[in-house]
Amino acid sequence: MKNKTKKILLIGYRATGKTAVGRELSRMLGRPFRDLDHLIEKQAGKNISQIVEEQGWDTFRHIERKLLEEMAQSPKKFVLACGGGVVLHEKQMEHFAKSATIVWLKAPLEVMLKRLLSDTNTPKSRPSLTNKDIKEEIKQVYNERKKLYEKFAHITVDTEDKSPFQIAQEISEALKYGW
Repeated sequence: MKNKTKKILLIGYRATGKTAVGRELSRMLGRPFRDLDHLIEKQAGKNISQIVEEQGWDTFRHIERKLLEEMAQSPKKFVLACGGGVVLHEKQMEHFAKSATIVWLKAPLEVMLKRLLSDTNTPKSRPSLTNKDIKEEIKQVYNERKKLYEKFAHITVDTEDKSPFQIAQEISEALKYGW
């Protein structure tokens, strides 16, 4: 592997496959897998919906930022699946952009909507960001974040009609050739 990156971050909007692909990529590369949302839940002792309902999005983002800072300082190699809003922490993402490979997983809006509606974990792990209809929320929030995903991504992979294994293979190949 030409690329000596110790850390690989998977970014992208909700339901683009970051966790599933992260697990597969971790297995392929022989690196530990971390899921930032699960680390947040573990630290808070409750699921994301409970954190947001009881303490608000600001508290969630604060915990997320602190954990991201800790992970940035870690000397260990890992694959990290990040929540969709991680790019809002621009200072921390700029640090990772210098010391890690950042992979943006994307999909068309209608594919993300279909995946969100069919995922039984959505209610507890993906609380509303805007209190709007889910379709309108996806359009609005994705369009607000798209420029940040583009800014930080070293590699971009479309996840539509691909299995987590296929996507992980695509990322692995890009890493071999130094993206």
